[in-house]
Amino acid sequence: MTEFTRTEREIALEARTTAFIRDVVIPYENDPRIEQHGPTDALRVELQAKAKAAGLLAPHLPEEWGGYGLTHREQATVFRAAGYSLLGGLALNIAAPDEGNMHMLAKVASHEQKQRFLARMVTGEARSAFFMTEPEGGSGSDPSMLQTTAVLDGNHWVINGRKWLITGALGAGVGIIMARTGEAATMFLVELPHQGITVERVLDTIDRTMPGGHSVMVLNDVRVPADQILGEVGKGFDYAQVRLAPARLTHCMRWWGAARRAHDIALDYACHRTAFGKLIVDHEGVGFPLADNVMDLHVSRLATDQAAWVLDQGEGGMHETSMAKVICSEAYFRIADRAVQVLGGMGVTGDTQVQQIFRDLRAFRIYDGPSEVHRWSIAKRLKRTHLAVKH
Repeated sequence: MTEFTRTEREIALEARTTAFIRDVVIPYENDPRIEQHGPTDALRVELQAKAKAAGLLAPHLPEEWGGYGLTHREQATVFRAAGYSLLGGLALNIAAPDEGNMHMLAKVASHEQKQRFLARMVTGEARSAFFMTEPEGGSGSDPSMLQTTAVLDGNHWVINGRKWLITGALGAGVGIIMARTGEAATMFLVELPHQGITVERVLDTIDRTMPGGHSVMVLNDVRVPADQILGEVGKGFDYAQVRLAPARLTHCMRWWGAARRAHDIALDYACHRTAFGKLIVDHEGVGFPLADNVMDLHVSRLATDQAAWVLDQGEGGMHETSMAKVICSEAYFRIADRAVQVLGGMGVTGDTQVQQIFRDLRAFRIYDGPSEVHRWSIAKRLKRTHLAVKH
């Protein structure tokens, strides 16, 4: 049975986070330091300093790293509250890709690696980037297509390849590189900038909430000492799963807040705007979509909490997080789309946050695996389970 009872600290942190987002973060939403490819690092540092002063920086991490040691279920509540502003996850240092990278390093990295790399990420001194996705037939939704190679040369590994859609690479201080080592894959930790790693270009994407944007990266004879292997040689695909299931779920948590924000803006407008002799919320063409929004928010919250509970039981949660990813990403986009429609002309302007939320939520349907790939994975599991029972 899934347990949905909320803890006292979870409720208290939710209230503190809600107030922090409302009073501190939302006033920054029109800051000129939010540029084409995302907030500048100067803005990030300023916001995270305020979160630290409020005792809200990286609340998900274990207490030894300054967090509250939240369960996945507790994280869901706090992350949803933070996501009410597109800057909220960044301010609390729980945004992608840093949150997922921190989670993986906390699980896999050696003590020395944690002190050298993770410590800087926890405090916000350094951002991080995860170098996995590749262009031109390389790895993406199918990591087994990995083309970047790492070859042992003495006590160093030499990495060559090309990556793209690498979130936050421009300006990052820590890089995690996935490369093929023979028939398997290995992860390597590097300090950035690195002389062998260059930004070919920053892609023009529809979202703009992640510092550094999404870049095309060239790795040319990148020499990495053997002691900077993350975990063990050949275990890269296994470690990717350690990262991916919880990370795709935290996306569902954070973006719930953004979808709720879009709905709230549309609802407020509908309850004040008059047309054809009455408030537009009283027209079924407006009231019904808002009712659909509430139902989508409700189902998404339940799907996320159930998947988080599964992770808290020590299970892998691949099936549950895949389902949650599809349910949530598609529901959130419907919510944002309806909010734009309710707002009418205002909905396609920058006069409210809805237009940018709409753009970011469309991108979320691609992040951490598009819906089609997750449906394919779910169907494979259904077939495997059914045939196992039959035989």
